[in-house]
Amino acid sequence: MKTLNERAFELCNAMVADANALGIAVSTLDCGTRVIDCGVKAPGSNEAGRRLAEICLAGRANVTLCEYNRELAVTVHTNDPVAACMASQYAGWQITGEKFFAMGSGPMRAAAGREEIFSHIGHKEAADHCVGVLETSKMPPEAVCQDIARKCSVSTDRLTLAIARTSSAAGTVQIVARSVETALHKLHTLGFDLLQIKSGLGNAPVPPVGRDDLSAIGLTNDAILYGGGVRLVVDAADEDIAEIGPKLPSNASPDYGRPFAEIFARYNHDFYRIDPMLFSPAVASFHNLRTGRNSWFGAMAPELLAESFAKK
Repeated sequence: MKTLNERAFELCNAMVADANALGIAVSTLDCGTRVIDCGVKAPGSNEAGRRLAEICLAGRANVTLCEYNRELAVTVHTNDPVAACMASQYAGWQITGEKFFAMGSGPMRAAAGREEIFSHIGHKEAADHCVGVLETSKMPPEAVCQDIARKCSVSTDRLTLAIARTSSAAGTVQIVARSVETALHKLHTLGFDLLQIKSGLGNAPVPPVGRDDLSAIGLTNDAILYGGGVRLVVDAADEDIAEIGPKLPSNASPDYGRPFAEIFARYNHDFYRIDPMLFSPAVASFHNLRTGRNSWFGAMAPELLAESFAKK
């Protein structure tokens, strides 16, 4: 099987070949790093976001755009959830530089292997060419590319970065495609053994593109918190599911119940003051292979979703 970075590199090459149709722009910095602009300066598109999400997932998941309740939605299905979501898609790398900030995801994280989570899930890898996805409002400066390449143990000309700002069509889609990832991350935080999860299916509505990055953060979070649903196939003890299941949906958090923009403002736009247990889908279900039992937890909040999306 191809490594995470190898598969993502193939997906990047295919995306570049369709650049005009996707509304993206491709450039090579002086240091040799290839930058695929899906929504910073380039207009991008929903399809660019769908393919950006598959790059985030290192090709270990299928991402589709579909209609749900007469609205556009994004569905993610993976039979390799830990590798796809936690070793690749999870935005666990804060990337900083002079007047530059980005949330980094994609399989470059597995090549760097710097995050604590890799000591639990494995999946560190050596890579000939690294691929990263940056949620950012600016083009990455060369110093940032050099730092990423050094931490991934590749030369800068063997680094590809796909970028999009939150308030772009592609950025919106790729963030909302994180329904399964948010569920896995919360389960990890709750102490559930992620290796017991055999597959994941997630769905969430695609909100309107925010007028700026701050409003887009609210819209994309609300899409998952109040409209996201996840089905996990697991091999676990029923009593473990019964104990942890009610804690998984977003409504288990005391911060639940208002559009995310209001919650964010309440904490002076400091993510780290928000209850981390809020960040999860509205509904989660489990199918237990060990016993055949199905369990459901949480509830959709269409009124909150409608209120949020109306404030775009």
